[in-house]
Amino acid sequence: MYTDLKTLCVQLTSSLQEAITLLDRNRLGIVLVVDDEHRLLGTITDGDMRRAMLSRVNLEQPVSALLVRKTGTGYATPITAAVETDPQGCLRLLQQHRVRHLPLLDHAQHVVGLMTLDDFIPDQGLALQAVVMPGGIGSRLHPLTANTPKPMLELGGRPLLEIIIQQLREAGIRQVKVTTHHKPEKIAQYFGDGKHFGVELSCVSEERPLGTAGSLGLFEVPKETTLVMNGDILTLVDFRAMLVYHREHQADLTVAVRPYEVQVPYGVIECDGAAVRRLSEKPQMECLVNAGIYLLEPLVYQFLPNGQPFDMTDLIQRLLDAGRSVISFPVREYWLDIGGSAEYERANEDVRTGKVRV
Repeated sequence: MYTDLKTLCVQLTSSLQEAITLLDRNRLGIVLVVDDEHRLLGTITDGDMRRAMLSRVNLEQPVSALLVRKTGTGYATPITAAVETDPQGCLRLLQQHRVRHLPLLDHAQHVVGLMTLDDFIPDQGLALQAVVMPGGIGSRLHPLTANTPKPMLELGGRPLLEIIIQQLREAGIRQVKVTTHHKPEKIAQYFGDGKHFGVELSCVSEERPLGTAGSLGLFEVPKETTLVMNGDILTLVDFRAMLVYHREHQADLTVAVRPYEVQVPYGVIECDGAAVRRLSEKPQMECLVNAGIYLLEPLVYQFLPNGQPFDMTDLIQRLLDAGRSVISFPVREYWLDIGGSAEYERANEDVRTGKVRV
């Protein structure tokens, strides 16, 4: 049972950003909304927060605004148990209502603690395999990548790919596959079978670049969900939270997304035919961009061409055309695509200053 109420509870007047801070601290995927007497008023899950981000909710709004959004849904009233409920009774409630969290209350409805499904299930790792795609030759990082694969560039004295593998292992992922193309022997020699890094690792070399999705066709179709990510990303994204979100939405493919702002250097004119309807002077426009992290169900593999170059954008479009479920997962954690020298320098600085702990 989790009993640290300081990292578990927020009040109605707390900001959504404060709730995010607690979500990151307790790593439980939930915060409990309470009144001044610590009586339970509602809950906010990690998924609730990410869906709010997709709706462009201002994170400076109070927590109460998000509870209002949940009004009328099946999750508006939390499933709870009395603190004296025995463990088996708690487990039955979790299973009966298909929830992961069970707030425990005393006779006056004060929050005492929280039981989670993880309290009853031994940590046997995530039912996932991971595929890491190191990408091309890293021409924008020359001369650093002349004799070194891009994911083997060091951050804080360790190759980026080692940092990624450590994060996968800490998330409970034990099987990792790496596709290689540029200087594949450097990766194979460093990692071997992955035993010394706490994973089962295998490398598959592409004779020719197959794109960000085509290389998946080099592997047998898995029986479980697959996490796929680019090998040039430094991130603190919560893989467990992403899997929960993926399953909540019963998605065939989930793609991680990031907000991206573009400053248009010109006045933008909106027209209705020939008529000018609006003029915006050098507007700042925001969109969601692909963050290079995906969760795929086994059926997705049947949409891959055999041995042909194919990008994730092509795969996603093919799934959409077939009416399959593709879901976006907004990344609110640290994320940086190390595509060029400037980004590599920034990554080193973020590691050096402790902004990212590796």
